[in-house]
Amino acid sequence: MNQTVYYNGKIITMNGEQIVEAILVEDGRIREVGSNNEILNRKSPEAEVINLEGKTMLPAFIDPHSHFTSVASMLDKVDLSGCTSMEEIRTRLKEFRKARNLADDAFLVGTGYDHNDLPGYRHPTAADLDDPELPNPIIIAHASGHMGTANTRMLEKLGITKDTPDPEGGVYGRLADGTPNGYMEENAFIHVAVAMPVPTEEEIAVTYAEAQKVYASHGIATVQDGMTSAENAVRLERFGQSEACYLDIVGYADLRTATGAISDDPYTYHGHYRTGGYKLFLDGSPQGRTAWMSEPYLGGEPGYCGYPIYQDDQVCELIRVAISREKQLLTHCNGDAASEQLLRCYTKVKEELGSTAELRPVMVHCQTVRPDQLDRMAPLGMIGSFFVVHTYYWGDVHIRNFGERRGKMISPMRAAIDRGVVYTMHQDTPVVPPDMLLTIWAAVNRISKNGTEMGADQRISVWEALRGVTINAAYQYFEEKEKGSIEPGKRADLVILDRNPLAVPAMELKNIKVLETIKDGRAIYRAE
Repeated sequence: MNQTVYYNGKIITMNGEQIVEAILVEDGRIREVGSNNEILNRKSPEAEVINLEGKTMLPAFIDPHSHFTSVASMLDKVDLSGCTSMEEIRTRLKEFRKARNLADDAFLVGTGYDHNDLPGYRHPTAADLDDPELPNPIIIAHASGHMGTANTRMLEKLGITKDTPDPEGGVYGRLADGTPNGYMEENAFIHVAVAMPVPTEEEIAVTYAEAQKVYASHGIATVQDGMTSAENAVRLERFGQSEACYLDIVGYADLRTATGAISDDPYTYHGHYRTGGYKLFLDGSPQGRTAWMSEPYLGGEPGYCGYPIYQDDQVCELIRVAISREKQLLTHCNGDAASEQLLRCYTKVKEELGSTAELRPVMVHCQTVRPDQLDRMAPLGMIGSFFVVHTYYWGDVHIRNFGERRGKMISPMRAAIDRGVVYTMHQDTPVVPPDMLLTIWAAVNRISKNGTEMGADQRISVWEALRGVTINAAYQYFEEKEKGSIEPGKRADLVILDRNPLAVPAMELKNIKVLETIKDGRAIYRAE
């Protein structure tokens, strides 16, 4: 028997509004909660006793949607986040090439640029990346992961020419004569990105181990791989059963290409990995102007509304696979037209099949979901997982793209809660870091990077925000009996913070620090 007592703290259990002073952990699970005296008097003589000294403890945060394998794959790529000029992009590529001593034929891959931070809000082109000091084949990915740019040498390597047609659900940028200019969006980019060279299995395992540290440092003990390929499902299964893995990882298989990568019992962990269901994309990125909208974007081509990835008959057929196999489905919907397509098709297929199974489908992102659509989500048992930190990172961009009315209504969490929709909150990492406290701050304050108020009527309370990354997130994973609150019998997945989120001024929430993350009773991260 291995016991640990945590006492003299502010322990927010997320079991109702219960706050206690102390807990007793035994063999990786919570045995008791209560007052200091109650818990200290019930411990064994050999128990480790830890004085929280007034610090705050919560259930460890649960990541409702991100891309674990993508985070791992980006650890050996050029970080272009925050670049404000084409010259800065080239400089970072050159510095990385020099530091890694890359040969001229080695692929050079950058990630995280945002055209909204560049002059004229313009995406880079091949001409911007072509440089005598950068002889490598180069491809760089937008922060959203929905678009990117290749230099001329990479276009040649990929065989993309004037005669290459645009794929369904994707576009190649072109010069006036039809020659590709290097820019690619949606399926045009995604098809290229998945064709990049793959590291060795040993190298991939190392990056998985390193990626865990990123999540654990933000108080997260359960993570998602939100678009798992058949190959990555095998790798995650192997990694999850290795001694190197300490986070719980839940994989959602690509519904188009990896329908067989789902366990017959998706709720059972094999070590620290399990499958959760399927993932489907229906549209693109609102900040990249590829999300599918029912009303046109402002500026640019008149009447342009973005575009869908699939037609209704294709979406219905894919949804039929998930529902007939009684598997949970996570569906990427940024634009309200994509949200409408999901609701329309999911309802149709569910009724056709006469399905009564509790599958807890998830609408992922919900950036521009409308109140009338939220009204239809709750009766379907459909969860809304909100990328609410968009209000901070791209709030001003949304106002520019959609106008004040639609722009300030992004991530309408208050409307969802008032309609009884179960909600969670995510960061879509690696799109943005998995900073749960910044996400909580964003949901509570709704203020953009430039200080613009992003719809005060959609603000939620700190308590509601905490639910979105603890007990509600556990419910989304069908793990509410194991995680998400501090109750006897549940896993000892815990996070210690330097301050109490319920007691600090709302604007201070993002400055709270994660001091320690605990998984199954064992510390997996401690702040230096």
